[in-house]
Amino acid sequence: MSSKVTALQIDSNVTLSEKTQAYFDLCQEKLGLVPNVLQAYAFDDAKLRAFTDMYNDLMLADCGLSKLEREMIAVAVSSVNRCFYCLTAHGAAVRELSGDPVLGELMVMNYRVADLTDRQRAMLDFAVKLTEKPAEILESDREGLRDAGFSDRDIWDIASVAAFFNMTNRVAAASDMRPNDEYHSMAR
Repeated sequence: MSSKVTALQIDSNVTLSEKTQAYFDLCQEKLGLVPNVLQAYAFDDAKLRAFTDMYNDLMLADCGLSKLEREMIAVAVSSVNRCFYCLTAHGAAVRELSGDPVLGELMVMNYRVADLTDRQRAMLDFAVKLTEKPAEILESDREGLRDAGFSDRDIWDIASVAAFFNMTNRVAAASDMRPNDEYHSMAR
């Protein structure tokens, strides 16, 4: 693990397990890089596996939300939390998945000024309210999502993605986690 990944010096002499090395090799093959967040968790196979299992389930598994919508939630939540790592990495994903570099930048700065569908706006408004004022979530907020076409399962998934990024944003802030340089130039 590179010392540039985080400000924490947990253990830079980690020998990756065979399974983790295979996962990192797959990332290198598919993405052209091993995301620094994975390298940051590499000091503990169990923690890395918990992180990747949850991430893969929330962000890649089949559900009523598109991959772009899930990435948009990641960016909107990370914008509220000013998470440099996630804004950089997931902003690149929004640019790539949408094919629109301007949308990716608007999402990072202020999703409210982006050209979004009513469905996307309702989803992001809910995710941001959950981030900023979770105690103020009411049935009317859930009803607004239903009116925008979301099922109750979709509402669960929106909340789960928002909650996951609130957690990861805080770990990234606490450790001064830095994104891979490659993200800055992706999908521009």
